[in-house]
Amino acid sequence: MRSEQITCAPADAPWVTRYVLVPGAVAPVGLAGFHGPPNADGMVEVGYRIDPGHRRRGYAREALETLLAIARAHPAVRVVRATVSPENVASRALVESYGFTTVGEQWDEEDGLEIILEVAA
Repeated sequence: MRSEQITCAPADAPWVTRYVLVPGAVAPVGLAGFHGPPNADGMVEVGYRIDPGHRRRGYAREALETLLAIARAHPAVRVVRATVSPENVASRALVESYGFTTVGEQWDEEDGLEIILEVAA
């Protein structure tokens, strides 16, 4: 999906998914990035996924911290959003620990029901 996005909108490339790399690991342990550049309201949405064999080691936390630092350093970003499945208790707890609060919910064609959480940049 993100490859197609970059093909259609090359300027999105700096914002979209990146590998989560860990010193000593022979391959990336996951992916993290934004869904795209800031929209007209100054909102960016974070996304991250750590491979199951590498979870519970703090990699998602490090990825989220990196994404928040990038967003907060960019003058056009005012709000950072995360969308989380109601069943993904760990991810919801992670974003809430960084001040994200629930602002609504949405239906995603791929992922189903998602809780929308946001924090000021």
